[in-house]
Amino acid sequence: ESATAFGCLVSDMWLGEFDFVSPEAFHSVFGKRYPAFSRRTQHDAQEFLICVLDDLHEAFKQVRAQLCQERQSSAAGASTRSSSGTSIITHLFEGQLSYAIRCLRCKALSDRPESFTVLSLPIPSTRVCSLQDCLECFFQPDTLTQNNQIHCYWCGSNQDATVKASITKAPQIIIFHLKRFAWQDKHRRKLSTTVCYPFSDLDLSPYISTSCHNNTEYSLCAVVNHAGDLDYGHYTAFCKHSITQHWYSFDDAQVTKIPDSAVQADTAYLLFY
Repeated sequence: ESATAFGCLVSDMWLGEFDFVSPEAFHSVFGKRYPAFSRRTQHDAQEFLICVLDDLHEAFKQVRAQLCQERQSSAAGASTRSSSGTSIITHLFEGQLSYAIRCLRCKALSDRPESFTVLSLPIPSTRVCSLQDCLECFFQPDTLTQNNQIHCYWCGSNQDATVKASITKAPQIIIFHLKRFAWQDKHRRKLSTTVCYPFSDLDLSPYISTSCHNNTEYSLCAVVNHAGDLDYGHYTAFCKHSITQHWYSFDDAQVTKIPDSAVQADTAYLLFY
């Protein structure tokens, strides 16, 4: 089972008995469940991450449901509410968006909730921008017209509308995917834009609903980098040690301590806060 293999991988990493740890065993087990990732070809780290989180969620959800069932059967007549739809993955990584949709004809307002584990942010510049610029672009109101019209229940027909997203539940760990691979003039290309991101005090309060009482300030804990282009690439990672607070670079078998200044990189692809 991939969850067991993942647990062994994490244990080997934290035991510190080796200079580096290969994830071959986890990759082998995971590849049987997701054959697309079993081949030695180029894959997208964001797509892989989502599949890993989904797979671990399903595995831990089953264990949680089994434990709840055992507690229910052992408790003499006690009523225990099952939490089979949740897991440590949803507890740590799952957030909630709400899309406020307003019909421009009758002004009726409706909300559409949507869960997320990764927020894919557009990059609004080709040279330099900030993570806040990306967030502003993602959360800015949009107008739905022509083929994108909504079907208004009150009007009984398709109508133009405005839509604005906000965070109604902020996850403990929020993951941002910088959309570096974009279409331009019918060709897909990689954006090499420098995206400046804060190491601490990332304030998400401008994008969070007033009904949400979660903590809105985050600190950077990891970065996944992508070097290369569409046809060839190499992934590395920067991770902050939770105890020493030192940053480390993970580049295949090379694990090295790096200064804080090296963590700001033009190759950043995934940001973990």
